[in-house]
Amino acid sequence: MFGVRIQGRGGQGVVTAAELLSVAAFAEGRHAQAIPSFGSERTGAPVTAFCRVDTRPIRTHDPIATPDCVIVQDPTLLPHVDVLAGLRPGGFVLVNWVGPVDQLGLEPRPNTVTVAATDLALRHIGRPVPNAALLGGFAALTRQVRLASVLTAIRQRFPAPLAAANVAAAQAAYDLVRAECEERQDA
Repeated sequence: MFGVRIQGRGGQGVVTAAELLSVAAFAEGRHAQAIPSFGSERTGAPVTAFCRVDTRPIRTHDPIATPDCVIVQDPTLLPHVDVLAGLRPGGFVLVNWVGPVDQLGLEPRPNTVTVAATDLALRHIGRPVPNAALLGGFAALTRQVRLASVLTAIRQRFPAPLAAANVAAAQAAYDLVRAECEERQDA
């Protein structure tokens, strides 16, 4: 089973990201579940969502305590939330950030990648909603789902013009993260 924890703030599409990821995995013939977890439902409040993906039926419905991947949609959470809590050794970390990983103040990990998802969202969608871009980055970083499945989930969820904009953001993030991963392999 592969567990993902997505952390961000209300209004950034954290819960939607978990749902889209589960739909993408389901489209590939796997079992998946999305689990939202939030306190006050207001814009800007911290929000966490989880997604499990497996080849077998998933029997547990608890929040994921030891994720295989953490997606951080809002880097302003980093000084206040231990985003790496419980992350499995060798786990993946994807952070919405415009600079290099070493500027984040996180414990150095080999599978940590940044992508300027909010910038991509603003460029393609016109709104600072980084979730679709981060799912494109997730597909490139972890290879747990194919980009085509993520794009299909986006197209199914949103009306055509908004879907096309989110697809463009996800594709751009996928390309950036894939290039970063390939560069690291060549080094």
